[in-house]
Amino acid sequence: MGQAQPKEHSEEIDIIAIQDMYKKFVNECPSGRLFLHEFRRFFGVDPTGEASDYAENMFRAFDNNGDNTIDFLEFVAALNLVFRGSLDHKLRWSFKVYDKDNNGSIDRKELRSIIDSIYRLKRGQTTGADDERLTVDEVVDRIFQAVDRDGDGHISMDEFIMGAKQDPWLLNMLKLDMNPARWIIEQRRKSAHF
Repeated sequence: MGQAQPKEHSEEIDIIAIQDMYKKFVNECPSGRLFLHEFRRFFGVDPTGEASDYAENMFRAFDNNGDNTIDFLEFVAALNLVFRGSLDHKLRWSFKVYDKDNNGSIDRKELRSIIDSIYRLKRGQTTGADDERLTVDEVVDRIFQAVDRDGDGHISMDEFIMGAKQDPWLLNMLKLDMNPARWIIEQRRKSAHF
């Protein structure tokens, strides 16, 4: 009585889910550090499969201190952002996924690599969206036209955030990166069956 009932389709992490992840985290990573190969295994991602590149990009975004490992606090902080963060926070996180070399900007090569990963993840899914008919290179061109305000061939974080907020097509295109919660949950479900 007086307590809010959880929403049926809520994307918030609950305490039981965090405890379950912590148990699995400690069991699989007694050192308290998760390396890329363990991150893939943690989510049941085949190192050569379609989700492998996307998992690697997520790993980099989770690794806040850049030491090529994820400790449990980084892990929970990233998941909290993914599940509860504001649009600006999610766009900043998404920018980190795209900025593979961590130099503060996204070039065409980086953008193409991530879009290709997303396309491979979406392969086989029919959503009826217009972007399904665009090639990876067409998507990259469209994003650069919409976002690269100064035309220097690089997208800054400010350009990325402003462009995504002003372009509904781009915001929809970034949906998987800004809220990979469904991907995370689906990968956890798959790994639980093994």
